[in-house]
Amino acid sequence: MEPLTIRRQTESREARLHARACRSSRSKGRERDEEPCPVRTDFQRDVDRITHSKAFRRLMYKTQVFLCPEGDHYRTRLTHALEVSRIARTVARGLGLNEDLTEAIALGHDLGHAPFGHAGERALNEVVPGGFEHNTHSRRVVERLERGGTGWNLCLETRDGIECHTGPRTAMTLEGQIVQIADRVAYVNHDMDDAVRAGLLTEHTLPGEIRDTLGHSYAARIGTLVQDAVRTSLQTVESPEPSIALSPPAAAAMDRLREFMFERVYLNPAAKSEEVKAVSMIQRLFEHYAASPDHLPPELKMFVERDGLERAAADFVAGMTDRYALETAQQLFLPHGWEKR
Repeated sequence: MEPLTIRRQTESREARLHARACRSSRSKGRERDEEPCPVRTDFQRDVDRITHSKAFRRLMYKTQVFLCPEGDHYRTRLTHALEVSRIARTVARGLGLNEDLTEAIALGHDLGHAPFGHAGERALNEVVPGGFEHNTHSRRVVERLERGGTGWNLCLETRDGIECHTGPRTAMTLEGQIVQIADRVAYVNHDMDDAVRAGLLTEHTLPGEIRDTLGHSYAARIGTLVQDAVRTSLQTVESPEPSIALSPPAAAAMDRLREFMFERVYLNPAAKSEEVKAVSMIQRLFEHYAASPDHLPPELKMFVERDGLERAAADFVAGMTDRYALETAQQLFLPHGWEKR
């Protein structure tokens, strides 16, 4: 019998979680068996692997909404992931679900985002055979690209939650469902906050019915939605088909807020004036590497043999930060002066 360890003590405390919580000791496991850690549970281990990954560090320089913003206080993909994680953990704690699994999914959910946010995703989706979606690519990052192509060997529940944070499929765990809601709660609210910072909106621009339902400030709206998710889900997790949900009034108000953001921010020329250029640049980069495999970094050559040239080119371009994509495009596509010899 395995000796008592710190990990075993943590797993025993998980027995006090809600009956519908996903316990690390009952995980469906990893693709490859590993020796258990004496200190960390499997889900804690997933959190650490994601946090220490190169893909996670690159999120610091990937667009959330505003391309190349002037100022240090706009969100990036990294700060977005951190805000989703905090919202999701609060909901998980309120419901007695597994915070470690929730955190792992939240921190990893956007690892596959292309440079320049959804503009980059749309650009690759138009030219990559089979399409490109950031959620499925996020799973590919942790399964097949990180750690020299072997992946981080994360638990199935973590990988499933990362892929299902958006799209038609529902996550297999309640913790994954929490991240689905926390992602939307985070981005519609912090994107509104950034739009106010950019001078595109003011607090009073927001329709009155949204403010009356959700609150009259950024912090108030986050608090309202988090508390509503906990109150509503305390009932829905007990149903024969347990789920994480917002109440109908809160869900309708958040949907209206999302529609408002599309109307005034996401499709606003002031915020998106450079997107056409970004889309063209990302597609040119993909086409260049798909036609010139020798220009790919040496460490990606094995991906060409394993997955094909076009997928390897998509992997390389999708992994770029905004600034690296700009620097690479400038080097490849713009003329340079002659160097003195």
